Amino acid sequence: MSSQARVTAGLLVIGDEILSGRTKDVNIGAVADFCTDLGIDLTEVRVVSDVEESIVEAVNALRQRYTYVFTTGGIGPTHDDITADAIAKAFGVALPINPQARAMLEARWAQTGTEVNEARLRMARIPEGADLIVNSVSAAPGFRIGNVHVMAGVPVIMRAMLEALAPKLEGGKKVLSKTVKAAVGEGTLGGPLGALQAEYPDVKMGSYPQMGKDRVMTELVLRSSDEARLNEATEKVRAMVLDAHEKAGIAPPDAE
Repeated sequence: MSSQARVTAGLLVIGDEILSGRTKDVNIGAVADFCTDLGIDLTEVRVVSDVEESIVEAVNALRQRYTYVFTTGGIGPTHDDITADAIAKAFGVALPINPQARAMLEARWAQTGTEVNEARLRMARIPEGADLIVNSVSAAPGFRIGNVHVMAGVPVIMRAMLEALAPKLEGGKKVLSKTVKAAVGEGTLGGPLGALQAEYPDVKMGSYPQMGKDRVMTELVLRSSDEARLNEATEKVRAMVLDAHEKAGIAPPDAE
């Protein structure tokens, strides 16, 4: 894959506990940071409940749309951990006990004196044709089948799996960013910012309101893989912000 190509990803977060609010998700941010570091454009995130049909539908939609799909949650030992079942169904393959996964788990259980039982062996069920994703934290592996990468929901384990995946993923061109701070609200900047976005369609421009000590602030974030275009657009945004400050009779904050 060319380093100049656009590489995309979708993320599927699985679990009733996320949707009920019992568990506060932190994996979306971690995956977003991971993708940004590799030059992968995380384009969509979905959250679905522990319902097999919902997982199958979402996986099949995402894997056809993006270069990579990442899933988190639902590969533990309990009855409601059905992600592996759903992924196998989405790909139309069997879900046997994987000998390598079982060996990894039994080696860890021998060290910790953990009983081998039917529930724990559920974590060794891997769809046929899938490769394992090493789990350096608790040994229970994730897996990769096609362009779908299935990981644990526990944040520390999920991050360890991402690190194991990193060398096997190809990224696109690195996306660079610039931030310009404005001491006026979004409403003041909306019109001229929209005009600049139309002039630079290859530079993503985002507007994010902030509360300053004594007045409303706005952060304008520009992103592009083309450094020259990014710098050119940033200078025009800075000029736009300075003009807005002059008209409002206020001193500008620092730009980054």
